Amino acid sequence: MQQTDIITRQHIYLAAPLFTKGERDFNLSVSEYLTANGYRVFLPQQECENAEGEDIYKTCLDGLRSAAIVIAIVDGADADSGTCWECGYAVSQGIPVIAVRTDFRGSGDTKGFNAMIYYSAAKVIDGSDRFLEEILSALQGLAA
Repeated sequence: MQQTDIITRQHIYLAAPLFTKGERDFNLSVSEYLTANGYRVFLPQQECENAEGEDIYKTCLDGLRSAAIVIAIVDGADADSGTCWECGYAVSQGIPVIAVRTDFRGSGDTKGFNAMIYYSAAKVIDGSDRFLEEILSALQGLAA
């Protein structure tokens, strides 16, 4: 995939844990920020709101397949397993990943990240209070 495909492909896929109200609220705020800045966002918690089991998998896989880029929230003592799978799939398909960690706790084996996520990401954003602006900057940099 060429860098300019980021502009022409369908959307950003926001990969993140979505099991607590706090996680869902955080994901929604990131999605709303990106949307307000002109991006289309595939947000699994919205796309799969009433889905179960295999339908969740199929819906998210379709979202990944048509994504221009994946933004992955990898907070926590260990990054969410579904998010990690989505990152691995994206990298295997040549879809760039921006890995975002806002969690200040030490974790992982590489600067707070799992090495597989850290080294496969096109961009890593770590611990900044300005992470939303950094995501925009990364998106613009990848599209250049």
